[in-house]
Amino acid sequence: MAQEIATLAGGCFWCTEAVFNGLKGVSSVESGYTGGHGANPTYEEVCSGTTGHAEAIRIAFDPDAISYGDLLDVFFATHDPTTLNRQGNDVGTQYRSAIFPHTPAQAEEARAAMDRAGADWPDPIVTTIEPLSDWYPAEDYHQTYWERVGARNPYCMAVIPPKLQKLRRKFGERLKV
Repeated sequence: MAQEIATLAGGCFWCTEAVFNGLKGVSSVESGYTGGHGANPTYEEVCSGTTGHAEAIRIAFDPDAISYGDLLDVFFATHDPTTLNRQGNDVGTQYRSAIFPHTPAQAEEARAAMDRAGADWPDPIVTTIEPLSDWYPAEDYHQTYWERVGARNPYCMAVIPPKLQKLRRKFGERLKV
């Protein structure tokens, strides 16, 4: 099975990780930081907004089971790509909507996905396509956060279930059993 990697930032990585973990063809989702300056940033440093990193996820997927374009369609449908540096109550460049293509083909598909998604949103999409940069995995306690503790976190309970409802409604056939 061939594996490819997609790197996406759509606000809180707990929330985006919860969405993509449930898709057929996705073998793993890792929360982390990318798109900033300075090596090995901590969660506290990234949250301060001073490093320029985004909270992001790296998705390992089988392109024979789910395409990069399909992942991007899920991405645009399950977060708000029209708010600059903000997702809900999370504000700052660390919560920006961004795509970090790994290949020129991914960059081309990112532009096409933005065009497709534009019809679904009343406001212009402000998602950026940024150069791939160093990846720093988030601290262990951030990984698989929703599955482990999300249901006990009021923030997660307010944000993640509506995303999962959109996912089931629009992409139910793509969900793992």
